[in-house]
Amino acid sequence: MEKIITITNPTGLHARPAAMLVQKASSFPCQVSLVKQGKKGNAKSIMNVMALGVKQNDEVTVITEGDQAAEALAAIVELLVNLKD
Repeated sequence: MEKIITITNPTGLHARPAAMLVQKASSFPCQVSLVKQGKKGNAKSIMNVMALGVKQNDEVTVITEGDQAAEALAAIVELLVNLKD
């Protein structure tokens, strides 16, 4: 499953929001990935998320595969859409 969203958080996915994303993604048994401009990172890895360099107004694709993929996708999209720094 996948969904494309635009990051509205003024600071993008820097350390604190990235850590929140990793924590949320890690709470699900499925694979969770983020894709930005063709570059794919494991959303359960803080280093992978930070390496994507996601900034405000960047478009990212959230991809979930496996058990509880739908629930994970909904929870992660909600987190990313509602991020406020």
